[in-house]
Amino acid sequence: MINKVILVGNVGADPEVRRFDSNTPVANFRMATSENYTDKQGVRQTITEWHNIVAWRGLAEIVEKYVKKGSQIYVEGRLRTRSYDDANGVKKYVTEIVADTMKLLGRREGEGHGENNSYGQSNSAAIASQVEEIEAEGSDDLPF
Repeated sequence: MINKVILVGNVGADPEVRRFDSNTPVANFRMATSENYTDKQGVRQTITEWHNIVAWRGLAEIVEKYVKKGSQIYVEGRLRTRSYDDANGVKKYVTEIVADTMKLLGRREGEGHGENNSYGQSNSAAIASQVEEIEAEGSDDLPF
């Protein structure tokens, strides 16, 4: 089974970082991705999708230091849906991306040249290897 999400977009608001009793940090932020297309009338349209991102431990500390509203980032992680009961006892569902890897895109403040800064547990060679493994498995097992 594979549960993998890869997003490139912009952060919608400054991340919220909390620490639990064991001083374990968790960062939460919203990220926007956009898709452009031309409609039947020839007018260019943009669809924006918002994603809830969660980063834990060391990655949360990096988010706290470097990620701000408007930052363009690459996030790789897994999709998770959880539920909770609100104040009125109504069950609510939240779908979020649990980040495993993050790359800051563009320039950081004070830098003359844009550098990509990667954080997390994998790198582009590992991603390429995973893609090759998935492609090598063939399409016979796909459910569609």
